[in-house]
Amino acid sequence: MSLIEISLNVNGISQVLRLDTRDRLIDALREGLSLTGTKRGCDDASCGACTVIVNGSARRACVTGVKTLEGADVESIEILAKGLKLHPIQTALIEAGAVQCGYCTPGIAMELKALFDKNLEASREEIIKSLSRHFCRCTGYEAILEGALLAQKRLKENN
Repeated sequence: MSLIEISLNVNGISQVLRLDTRDRLIDALREGLSLTGTKRGCDDASCGACTVIVNGSARRACVTGVKTLEGADVESIEILAKGLKLHPIQTALIEAGAVQCGYCTPGIAMELKALFDKNLEASREEIIKSLSRHFCRCTGYEAILEGALLAQKRLKENN
């Protein structure tokens, strides 16, 4: 085992973590920082459940090595809600019926946040392309798309 110390900013808080060089970002979040909202699914970047935002871009935490994170800004699902007040993306997904078991929801919400932070005017096709990187076993994709479009509308109204 070879340990490294990395400094990064997680959800707006500076962190210094001592991690095994083989660890992935998901390990740092879940075990190192007890931020368990990021879900472990496939461990090969195919399902999207572990999606977080790194330096403004949606990334799969299960394949992002900690060695690449020195000085990075990381946002996990825990940053969205403010106490009991949910983020517009979260409320829109709930209202559209896009949440059933909820396992994939954190990754989808973070994918949408990254997209809308970069481009609130994203086209329907761009939203579909972004969501196509996620697997959902129970909700069905129409409700997820409906929730994404509702979230976009609400974010525009609040902007």
